[in-house]
Amino acid sequence: MTRVVVVGSINMDLVTLAARFAGPGETLLGERFVTLQGGKGANQAVAAARLGAQVMMVGAVGDDAFGPQLHDGLAREGIVLDHLHRIDDCGSGTASITVAGGENQIVIVPAANARLTPAHVEKAADAIRQADVVLVQLESPLETVEATLRLGHRLGTPVILNPAPAQSLPVEWLKLARFVTPNQHELSILLGADAHEDPRQMMQHAPCPVVMTRGAEGAWFRDGDELHEQAGFRVDVIDSTGAGDTFNAALAVFLQQDLATAVRKACAAGALSVTRLGARGGMPGMAELDAFLEHQA
Repeated sequence: MTRVVVVGSINMDLVTLAARFAGPGETLLGERFVTLQGGKGANQAVAAARLGAQVMMVGAVGDDAFGPQLHDGLAREGIVLDHLHRIDDCGSGTASITVAGGENQIVIVPAANARLTPAHVEKAADAIRQADVVLVQLESPLETVEATLRLGHRLGTPVILNPAPAQSLPVEWLKLARFVTPNQHELSILLGADAHEDPRQMMQHAPCPVVMTRGAEGAWFRDGDELHEQAGFRVDVIDSTGAGDTFNAALAVFLQQDLATAVRKACAAGALSVTRLGARGGMPGMAELDAFLEHQA
C-alpha cells in the first residue's frame, strides 16, 4: 500500500450548472445548484485513497459550519486526519464554481487554507519521513509550499509539486521537487517563459523533471533527457472539475512503478473522473480503473 501525505487546501465547493457562462454584468438562470466538498489538496487526498493508498492530510478548516462537514467527509474516505487543523475565528475555504458545456470557471476564497503554516508541515515530519510520496499544490501559502519541498528533500521523501493555480516559483524550489505536474499554461508561467514557446522545449529546459498534462490529449513527460507521450483516453465529458487532481493523485499512487506506467494510469484515472459531476464524483476506485484499462488498446 503506497503511503501518501497531501499538504494542501480543503474547500467547500458551491457549484452552479448553467447552459453557458454569464458575461460581465449579466444575470442568468442556472439549471442546478449543489454543494460539494473540494479543494485541490483534499481532492488529491480523496483520489489517492480511492486508489488504495494510505493517505494523511495536512491542512486546515475553519470554525464555521463547513469545518465539521469537511472533516467528516475526509474521514469517511479513510484519510488520516491527525494533522488536519481547525483555525478559530476563521471560515473554511470555499470555491464558487460555474459549470457550462463541460468546462468550468472557479473563484476561490482561501480563508483557513491561507493560515496553513510551515509549522504545521514540520509537525507532520514523522509522517512525511515514513511516506512514499508527498503531494503539494499552490492553494496554500507559498512559504508552506516551500517548507514542504524543503522538508521532503531533507528527509528523502519525493515531493510532487502540482503548480496550480499557476504562478512563477524560484528555480531553487523547483529543483527540490521530484516532479512538477503543470498543464501548458501553468508551465509557461511557472518558468517565466513565452506562452507561445514549444512546451516540449520548455520541458527540456526546466530545472526538474516535468509531467505536463494535456487534457483529453493525455500527457507528455520527461524521463531523463528523453520526452515521451501518453495518449489520452476517449470518454464522454460531463464535468472536468477535479481531473487534474485525480491525475496527480494517481501519479503519486503508482509512482513506485515505472514512470510510463504511472503516467498511463494517471491519464486513465483523470479521464474517468470527468464522466460524472463534481470534483470527486467521478474519481475512480482501483477496480474501476483496472476494468477501464483492460478495455483499452
